[in-house]
Amino acid sequence: MDREKLRRLHDLTGRVAIVTGGTRGIGLAIAEGFLAAGANVAVASRKPDACASTEAHLRSLGGAAIGVPTHIGDVDAGNALVDRTVAEFGRLDIVVNNAANALTLPFGQLTVAAWDKSIGTNLRGPVFLIERALPHLEASGNAAILNVISAGAFLFSPNTAMYAAAKAGLMSMTRSMAAVFASKGVRVNALAPGTVDTDMVRSNTPEAIESMKNASFMKRAAHPDEMVGPALLMCSDAGSFMTGQVIIVDGGLTPH
Repeated sequence: MDREKLRRLHDLTGRVAIVTGGTRGIGLAIAEGFLAAGANVAVASRKPDACASTEAHLRSLGGAAIGVPTHIGDVDAGNALVDRTVAEFGRLDIVVNNAANALTLPFGQLTVAAWDKSIGTNLRGPVFLIERALPHLEASGNAAILNVISAGAFLFSPNTAMYAAAKAGLMSMTRSMAAVFASKGVRVNALAPGTVDTDMVRSNTPEAIESMKNASFMKRAAHPDEMVGPALLMCSDAGSFMTGQVIIVDGGLTPH
């Protein structure tokens, strides 16, 4: 290992990344980090205005970026996201499945519609996004998939059971994809955040937010930027021998 090789470990110059849920929170931080590392970035979220403003913001940072309105629970919309990204940038090397739906209902009040909405966004959408992206990722020769799950996949999660179940399912799919895609030159890993200071967390009551903060040994919520380092590790050459793994970044919440 020399200084020049070390410098290039996290370099994403010339690579193209899709980041779903990329207009705020963890997704936006990862998009900014990948852009700073040299990648061209396509961010996706449901709201066209958020996509447009994020595209402008990322371009103001000096990189190439597009914002593509996409409801990841709609498989056709996910397909269109991949197609638009490849049409714009000519290739696809990285997919970050970060979009999520935190819909929750208590047991005894579950509905089929709520279940389908949760699973559709948190599990089915990410899986079928990869299905569409796979031929392009195989052509990359140096591709990485990062599925953003949750520490909740490892915990008793009585208040967020549907969300936790979907994230645990995505963790399982991460391992299965890694086993199959290794021979195709595509690495697949997962990031499991704990409590992060995002709009999703802030939508809870003040009491619930304090409880979530104090549940870990570090007694605080992470800043979204604290997820960028682990994400960059798993999607760059720094993680070239990592696949099928989950990195838990939760401030000391989950024994695993």
